[in-house]
Order: sequence, then C-alpha cells, then structure tokens
Amino acid sequence: MTEPTITPDLIAAHGLKPDEYDRILDIIGREPTFTELGIFSAMWNEHCSYKSSKKWLRTLPTTGPQVICGPGENAGVVDIGDGQAVVFKMESHNHPSYIEPYQGAATGVGGILRDVFTMGARPIAAMNSLSFGLPGHPRTRQLVNGVVAGVGGYGNAFGVPTVGGEVRFDASYNGNCLVNAFAAGLADADKIFYSAASGVGMPVVYLGAKTGRDGVGGATMASAEFDDTIEDKRPTVQVGDPFTEKRLMEATLELMATGAVISIQDMGAAGLTCSAVEMGDKGGLGVRLDLENVPQREADMTAYEMMLSESQERMLMVLKPELEAEARGVFVKWDLDFAIVGETIAEDRFLILHNGETKADLPLSKLASSAPEYDRPWEETPAAAAVGDIPAVDPIAGLRALIGSPNYAAKSWVYEQYDSQVMGDTLRIPGAGAGITRIHGTTKALAFTSDVTPRYVFANPVEGGRQAVAEAYRNLTAVGAKPLATTDNMNFGNPEKPRIMGQFVGAIKGIGEAVEALDMPIVSGNVSLYNETDGTGILPTPTIGAVGLIADVAQIIGGTLAPGHTLLLLGDTHGHMGQTALLAEHLQRAEGDAPPVDLTAEAAHGDFIRANAGQITACTDLADGGLALAAFEMADTAGVGITLDTDDTALLFAEDQARYLIAATFDQAEALLAAAATAGLPLARVGQAGGDQVTFGAYSAPLAPLSGLYRSAFADAVA
Repeated sequence: MTEPTITPDLIAAHGLKPDEYDRILDIIGREPTFTELGIFSAMWNEHCSYKSSKKWLRTLPTTGPQVICGPGENAGVVDIGDGQAVVFKMESHNHPSYIEPYQGAATGVGGILRDVFTMGARPIAAMNSLSFGLPGHPRTRQLVNGVVAGVGGYGNAFGVPTVGGEVRFDASYNGNCLVNAFAAGLADADKIFYSAASGVGMPVVYLGAKTGRDGVGGATMASAEFDDTIEDKRPTVQVGDPFTEKRLMEATLELMATGAVISIQDMGAAGLTCSAVEMGDKGGLGVRLDLENVPQREADMTAYEMMLSESQERMLMVLKPELEAEARGVFVKWDLDFAIVGETIAEDRFLILHNGETKADLPLSKLASSAPEYDRPWEETPAAAAVGDIPAVDPIAGLRALIGSPNYAAKSWVYEQYDSQVMGDTLRIPGAGAGITRIHGTTKALAFTSDVTPRYVFANPVEGGRQAVAEAYRNLTAVGAKPLATTDNMNFGNPEKPRIMGQFVGAIKGIGEAVEALDMPIVSGNVSLYNETDGTGILPTPTIGAVGLIADVAQIIGGTLAPGHTLLLLGDTHGHMGQTALLAEHLQRAEGDAPPVDLTAEAAHGDFIRANAGQITACTDLADGGLALAAFEMADTAGVGITLDTDDTALLFAEDQARYLIAATFDQAEALLAAAATAGLPLARVGQAGGDQVTFGAYSAPLAPLSGLYRSAFADAVA
C-alpha cells in the first residue's frame, strides 16, 4: 500500500493543530511517516494525553493511609484491611455510545473491567452513570434502549453484578449522551500488578483476541466535537465480545499466579500504541514491535491500522523469558492468542517494524510524558442571579411532578435488564443510594455509589463539585459504610472555550476541597472533553464514583419503614430553592445558585449516622426533591404510608445539603435525639409512618396510585 502524503488536511484529520505538528517536526527532525503521524495523533489527543486537564488534575488530593496506588495506573488501589485491596475506576465511552449505542456502551463496560483485572483484581461489582437528551428528542429513545441493552449485554454475559448507577435527562445531552462505566475488583494487597516495564531484552507479549480494523482512530474521534459528519465516524466504534473477555480475565489471573508477569497493560484507547508506549515510558525503556507477529483477523492490515486499532479483549505484557512456555500454555488452554511481538530495548525508541521494513522510529518518551500540556484560558463562572419568588405549591402536585418525570421516577426498567445477583454476594441491588457487595468469605462488605448534579455544577462549578462528592459520601454513609476513596469522570464541553474551561477548573476546585475534607482521595479517573455537537455543549457533568467499607455486615443500615416508625431529619433546612428539582420539573424554571455545601457539617453528620447505626432502622440522604421525595421513596419501598408535619413548600422541597432522613422505632428515636443533643447536632422529628396515605400537612393522597406513577413513568417515557 502506498502511504498517503502528509498534508495540512491529513494533519487536521488526525486532530493535530499546526503548532503541534511543528512540534513533531522539531522532535524528530523530519517529516513523519503516515504510521508515525497516526501514533502521535493517538498519543497526543485529549483522550490519551489529558493535555488540557493535567495542570488541574495535579491539584486533586490523591493520597492517604488507605491508598495503595493513586492515579496513573489502570485503576486505583485502596487497602480494606486483612491483606485485601479494592481496585476501582470509572471511565467514559460517550462519543462511541452516541454513534453506535449498543457496542459503544458494551465496549465501555469491557474496557473498565479490563482496567480492573489488569491490576490483578477479580471484578466484583459494576455501576454506570448515564445522561441522555430530552425523552421527546428523536434520538433519545433509541439511545436509551441501545445503551442499556449494551451495558446489560456485556456485563451480564461476562458475569459481574451491576449494583448501582444513575440516569438523567436534559436537553444539553440531545446531541451527545454520556456513558460512564465503573468497575471494582478485589485483590491481595501484596499482589497488585503494574504497567511499568523493566529489564532490557524482555519479550513483549500480545495476549487475547485478534486485531481487526474496528475502532481505528477511536481515541482521536473521542477528542473532537460532533458535527453533521457523525455517521462517518461509525467505523471508529469498537465491537466487543464478553465471552472472550471472560476467558481473557481467567487466563490473565491464572498467568499472574505463575510469576511470569513483569508488567501488564490493557489495550484500550489507541490500542497497541498506547499500551506499548505507556509500559515503556513508565519503565524508562524503549520498545521494538514486529507487527507481522501480531495476531490479525483481517487480511493485509497495514502498520497504521494495527497500531491504531482498538479491537477489544486484548492485553500487552512484558514477560520473564524463562517462563514463556508456562505462560503460553495458560493462554493456549483458554483458547486465546499468545504472541511475542517485540522486546524492550535500552534506547529511548519506539521502533515499529513490519516485515522487516521500518514503519516508525520515534523517541518513545516524547510520545507520553512529553506530550503537549496546555494552560488554557479560563473564565470564572459568574455568580448566579438570585432565585425569583416561588409560589406556594400544592405539595402533592409537586410530588407528582417529580415522580412522574423520568429524571426522578423509579429506574427499575433500567436495572432489571442488568444481572445484579451474579456471583451471589450482592446484598443491596440497584434502586437506592448505594449498592452493597459482600466480600466473599468474610464478614466485610463494600458499598458503591455514583453521583453528580449537573445543574448545580452549571450554576456554580465549585459548589457543584463539592456537592457531587458530598452526596456520594452521604449515599455510602446512609447504608452504614465508611467512605474510603473516589474515582472521577470529568465530562465537559470544549476546553478551548474559556467559559467551559472555567467550569472544569471550578469543579476540580470543589471536588478537591470535598475529597480532602471528607477523607475520600481521588485514586483514579477519566477526563472526557469536547462533549459538544454543532457548538452546543453538555451540562458540566463531573461524575463521582465512590467506595465505602462496612467492617461487618451486621452494621448495614438496611431496614425498611414500618407502621409506627418515627421520621427524623438530621441537618438544618434553610429553604434553599435555587436549582431545585421542584423548580425544574413542576415550575419549568432553572434559576438561582446551587446549594452551599458545609463540609464540616457533612463530616459531622456522617460520623453521627455511622456511630449510631444500631439505632437506625432505615436511612436515606436528602438530595434532589428534598424531604418530600426522600420520604416518598422510603414509603414506596416499604408500601407504607407516611405523614410529614408540614406542607410548607420550602421545608418540603428545598435541597439544602448535609441532611439525612431516618426511620426509627420510638425507643430508637429517643436514643438518637439524646445522642444528637449531646453532640450538638440538629435532629428533629418531622413525621411518622403508617396507613396508606402520603400526607404533607393539610394535603393528602393515596400511596398506591402515587407508587404506580413512580414505577411506570420511566418506562412510559423511553421503552
């Protein structure tokens, strides 16, 4: 094949700016080959290099006594005692999922699972955070159905339980949905595997499925805005096979037990290029690859195609040569490819040969750690105008507006398509604030949650960033878990626009303050920028995935409301109505500031809940929809009526933070009120459970039809 001439149009098609191309010329002192241009494009795009975000990501707190490995590896690693560690990460597959919903979402799940088992951990839980356009938009129904089917199709077949997640709808996602996938696994704390290559002359081994042409250029596509050429990008979406991935996991974990692995890296974005470069760069070594040895499923693949393919279910490893036969035997047994495709070299070179012909010869260190890094101009988000007068509303009508919206209706239509019980250790399935998975063979459990409120971040990025972390903290606390650490998925628009970059900077500041105050360091994450279509960006959506530890399953707060229970509210209600769900869903208004987040109060209230878990039957945090929606959800879960003592709009629907709704027996309530008084914390009776009505002060309605609306509204909107 004759390689194309390097032209300004070809450079631009590879996502490289003219000044970046000039930098390439300075580095190598000549015009690059076509394959070299593709390699630079893959390594220097936003998706792989984080060139617009690195400056700010470095400001995040990432360490703590519980952290074994923070950002920079395939996933973060956190100590959970008894020689065990939890390994977890969240990552986006936004652009591919909009182009091809099923495969985009499926391969997003596959990629995050590989990030976990590449570290030597067996996956035990998955979550997802999904954002779609308005239900009435022409593409939304297709996207929702395709994405949910893809998440379930891959995760169910692989055999990992989906234990939590979230789904939202907003016009800003009409042209750019978000699919954020989370996975967590368990490993022995002293048997974690890393990606840094070591030793000169060590064999570089290709493992897993064969390489095809699917996904070529996928990382570059994910680093650009969408426009009317979106359908042309369909070939850049990968195709997944969960059954191959299951075999790859079993083979990889078995291989690790042999002691043959020096370093290992999954082939994700930018495939063979990124995995080889990262292993070499972290180890301070060069890498030579002989592409004729790469297992291929299509004929006549070029060096360019092999280096940039994002075919799924593949890994790259540096191997102890004396254990080659044993390692090969493992992969032959699992009917997977095992091929020595190169070796580590002492020189700082990324040398790519194909049938003896040099296709690329580049300084390897310049591809990764020397990638461009930008300090982009940014504008602070202006202070939000005060919220206008809000009329008193019929609280039952306000509740109906919330539970009849797909944003706040029950999401059972989604999570019932996921297997949440496979492996037999799930203690709490999706549908509440946090999912819980037992650590097999122990009395311990892990809780998982994912959260962000994009409208808050849009109004006030700093407070919105704080709130995302604080709500994740509360979700874990409400089930009795001690929050351990977080992973972030930073979904934003075009960072070259100072307004958008300002949203990113503000959110990072808020997230950093919150994870430090709440002792939940960021140990892994992902940045997804250029989430725009025809110049219209998404709401800033910095998703926070969080993990908490329950030392003994007997400490889980997992009961349900029962007749005669007292309802207690922990935390102050100041009546913050800016950016509330009631404003958006009932009054069709989006105005005001995000609620302020008092991190000292968040920590104190969380400590109180965990310290008094034995006196709490059921608990939920207050977030979207305030006290009214929290109380209704508790009632719906139990099938028991509730009475709140007020019908004041602000008291019912305000979204002040650091608040929990507690259900307790009379004796438990007395003990809790006494403990809160001693601690100087605001805890008050707000109602009781019983009967078959939902009553807010002077207003009342039967629970059953409200529950019917709540449980059907989501499917009615999207099924």
